[in-house]
Amino acid sequence: MAIFDIFKKKKRPTKDKLTKDKPTKDKPEIKKLTNQNKAKLKPEPTKVKISGLAYRALKTPHVTEKASDLNKKNQYVFKIFPRANKAEVKKAIEDVFKVNVLGVKIINVPKKKRRMGRIKGFRKGYKKAIIRIKKDQKIEVL
Repeated sequence: MAIFDIFKKKKRPTKDKLTKDKPTKDKPEIKKLTNQNKAKLKPEPTKVKISGLAYRALKTPHVTEKASDLNKKNQYVFKIFPRANKAEVKKAIEDVFKVNVLGVKIINVPKKKRRMGRIKGFRKGYKKAIIRIKKDQKIEVL
């Protein structure tokens, strides 16, 4: 019966069988690529590699009048996650947009009290980064 076969001990191969399968040190097996084999080996398509850091650092571009004025000075504004720091933001921008970052400034915008009639509450705070890049380079935000 097949059910009881799982309890049987399986035979292990002996040393003789193991040595026959392995190539000897004297004659290593070397395969030469012929023109036909080269044709079969197709290069893999290149994939756009987004760093694992980008999704942990960058949220969205921050589009305001002041931010659009900064674009003329090669500075771009992004909302970032609260735990992100300057080094992470710099690496993420360089990986995603393929530009050279010269400097990063981070601003922590605090939450603010808001009131609608009797209901009191807070508007969420956020963290934003101002990124300065080289003169000849641009980031397409919109």
